[in-house]
Amino acid sequence: MASKIENIGLVNERYKNLKADCESCFGLCCVALPFAASADFANDKIAGKPCHNLQSDFRCGVHKNLREVGFKGCTVFDCFGAGQKVSQVTFNGKDWRQNPELANEMYEVFPIMKQLHEMLWYLNECLMISAASDIHDEIKTALEETEKLTLMDPKKIQNLDIIAHRAEVNSLLIHASEQARTVALKKFKNNKKRQKATGRALDFIGAKLKDANFIGANLRGAY
Repeated sequence: MASKIENIGLVNERYKNLKADCESCFGLCCVALPFAASADFANDKIAGKPCHNLQSDFRCGVHKNLREVGFKGCTVFDCFGAGQKVSQVTFNGKDWRQNPELANEMYEVFPIMKQLHEMLWYLNECLMISAASDIHDEIKTALEETEKLTLMDPKKIQNLDIIAHRAEVNSLLIHASEQARTVALKKFKNNKKRQKATGRALDFIGAKLKDANFIGANLRGAY
């Protein structure tokens, strides 16, 4: 089993590829994904249609004023590095404008790649949870397997059973989360103000939480 220092080194190295590099992407989040007019987006857009703010060089024409012009949703979106992976690795630097025959395939691959990269991010995070050290080897195996999936050709990625793979990864994430909460609960077991939130889909909308202490609480699926 690797030491904590070794894990930190591995984690930091992986993070480099799990951070969005928009300069190396063909504006895939601005084309492949749909959005609806709301507090986060100024208008509707269907999947596969370029946002009207996307310029010919794949840059956003209103990037500096996204919130002011009604696109707050764009400011909090994170592809976890999937954009540059699809653009530069999966499709070898061929963009959808110069190669329109690849466009639809690229649009379908991107959301799947985004899910894979999101899983890589959280698995990576788990290696920093010392309380979950008993499954660190399993987590590393899952990381390697997930990374291999991101390197497949477009057709294989399209046919990937992403739901099944996410379920396998999710079991590890839940275990790591439970271990971390157990340690936190032991540390604060005598804290009478700790909020008792251990179930799923709890509804805290409108609740007075000023003095609540959620350390060790399970807020999975909570409102």
